[in-house]
Amino acid sequence: MTTTETVRTETIQVKGDNLMQKIKELVHEGNVRHITITSEEGNKLLEIPLTLGVVGVVLLPVFAAVGALAALVTDCTLEIERVEES
Repeated sequence: MTTTETVRTETIQVKGDNLMQKIKELVHEGNVRHITITSEEGNKLLEIPLTLGVVGVVLLPVFAAVGALAALVTDCTLEIERVEES
């Protein structure tokens, strides 16, 4: 029996002060494979590729970068790629 993976993309608006909390929530969900943070003007600020098993110390530099971005932006958009097995 084979499983197929479907990639679904979702876009959400986030305030800068909620950015870190939302990124942490998405990382812990487990089915998120890629997160792109875009400014209000449409400029890509940060792309975060996630793979299975990426946790802990590996994500510390990512969280530091997200924290720095959160201090600089008021509103941003998250583009989230999720993988769903069927």
